[in-house]
Amino acid sequence: MRAIQPLSALSFGVLALLVNQLPGMAHGKGLYGTEAEAQQRATEIGCNSVHENNGRWMPCTDERELHQQLREQ
Repeated sequence: MRAIQPLSALSFGVLALLVNQLPGMAHGKGLYGTEAEAQQRATEIGCNSVHENNGRWMPCTDERELHQQLREQ
């Protein structure tokens, strides 16, 4: 059986971390600690409401509307 080379294992680990972080980074920009902060951003991008997501607040009625408004910017 062939052993995994340390450099290959390290490269794979770094790549796995980056791939798993990318969606989180995109969403992180749309998450706010307070409803007021999310409402301010919602107004800036053309939404009328906000929604809660895992204890944090996001602009727009839901994520579909949020992504639609961001594409129009």
